[in-house]
Amino acid sequence: MKNAVAARSDFLVVMGIAGTGKTEIASRLAEALACQWIEADRLHSAENVERMRQGIGLTDEQRWPWLAAICDAALAEPGRPVVIACSALRRRYRDFMRDRLGPVRFLFLEGSAALIEQRLGARKSHFATTSLLASQLATLEPPTDEENPVRLDIALTPAEIVAQTVAVLRAE
Repeated sequence: MKNAVAARSDFLVVMGIAGTGKTEIASRLAEALACQWIEADRLHSAENVERMRQGIGLTDEQRWPWLAAICDAALAEPGRPVVIACSALRRRYRDFMRDRLGPVRFLFLEGSAALIEQRLGARKSHFATTSLLASQLATLEPPTDEENPVRLDIALTPAEIVAQTVAVLRAE
């Protein structure tokens, strides 16, 4: 299974707005594929984290160095595939990642704003809270069919989402 996925795409980006479960799904998917994963939130600058903690969304200028750091970390991983938990909210961010990483498959976690707000409200000790929801929704440019994303419904359990993802990747 791992080799079949690696042959199709070296990098799998679990994407979506804050509160969709990127970290949970990316870690579980990496375990299912027996590969490494990267939590992009750990690569934010202290200034970016503080800004988001205050409920202020990031600008493109603040995101570019972060996206570059994510790509550098992914390229430094010796094995493939590498799973990356990263919002990748705009098409230009995803294009940047494709330009830097080569073949990337985006796994788009999507769900209702009400469910996401509920999840954000339940978070403890994370900088992204409900105060960022409006900014995240305004920034989001969902991947188009042309980008060939795997669309994943966050109303499913994490185990169901991972099983669905593995099934799609295996079928390819």
